[in-house]
Amino acid sequence: MSILKRPIVTEKMTGLNKQGKYAFEVELKANKLEIGKAVEKLYGVNVEAVHTMRSLGKKRSKNINGRVVTGKTPTTKKAIVTVAEGEVIDIYADL
Repeated sequence: MSILKRPIVTEKMTGLNKQGKYAFEVELKANKLEIGKAVEKLYGVNVEAVHTMRSLGKKRSKNINGRVVTGKTPTTKKAIVTVAEGEVIDIYADL
């Protein structure tokens, strides 16, 4: 099982790439040390810092054929990884 699920490519995260910060969606049970080692192994860079955040799932409901269907969005965990100065992660190489 891989710790890193996918890189997060948004306008805000692309702006942080100039500062050496990259965002990834990670496993819920992964800690900062595991995330840092996974990024170093996968991309071959030196990781200086890892910041994590959890986004709790929300309840959603919608009307389908006169009935109310309820559900829940999944809980996710994001990590913002800061790499050493002068190093770059090429996220688009895997695409």
